[in-house]
Amino acid sequence: MADGVSVLLVEDEESFVEALCIGLRREGFKVTVAREGVEAVELFDREQPDLVLLDLWLPKKSGIDVCREIRARSSVPIIIVSARSSETDMVVGLEIGADDYVTKPFAMRELVARIRAVLRRSRNTGLPVAGAGALESEGLVLDLERHELRKEGEVVSLTLKEWELLELLMANAGRVLTRETLVSRVWGAGYPAESKSLDVHVKRLRSKIEDDPSRPTRIVTIRGLGYKFAGSS
Repeated sequence: MADGVSVLLVEDEESFVEALCIGLRREGFKVTVAREGVEAVELFDREQPDLVLLDLWLPKKSGIDVCREIRARSSVPIIIVSARSSETDMVVGLEIGADDYVTKPFAMRELVARIRAVLRRSRNTGLPVAGAGALESEGLVLDLERHELRKEGEVVSLTLKEWELLELLMANAGRVLTRETLVSRVWGAGYPAESKSLDVHVKRLRSKIEDDPSRPTRIVTIRGLGYKFAGSS
């Protein structure tokens, strides 16, 4: 899978850059390095990488701002690689559009596994679909062929994981999906079901598809179990 896959590594700690470049290139990835935030955005626009590895502590422009700028123009997978390990930092990273969050220090094998998992999901979600080309519910259309979400005719931008989660929920409209099922299908087996990642992504989806996100009627919480998509299909 790694052959020909381009990675933009955004990191200013030279020893970490060197180790990551050696490890990633050994796995067959093509690596481009940006050592500060402004350069990262410029290189992203020029190189159009398949995936971004992004530190949060950066000169000139913060990793958070870099993530926001990239996400505003692209759904390319973004993995935050940071020494910040608090739950708050992780939640912020996911809220601004990152697909995964890896805390330093980590094993190279773990990072490569996370990269491959994100790339697999970006190329083929493997989720169940109902109907030939779209999932629909009360003004909401998830066009599976165009990979496009429309609400009342207006295109709504989704990150990769937001798409996967919404597709899974809409394909199983009316059914309660447990946290374990949702996390396993979207983040992969072995990802902790109690992780805040699921709740953060549900919150982001609600902000985009609900008429009143504070009183959701489409993605409904089933206390003690998980979530279900309640819209009619």
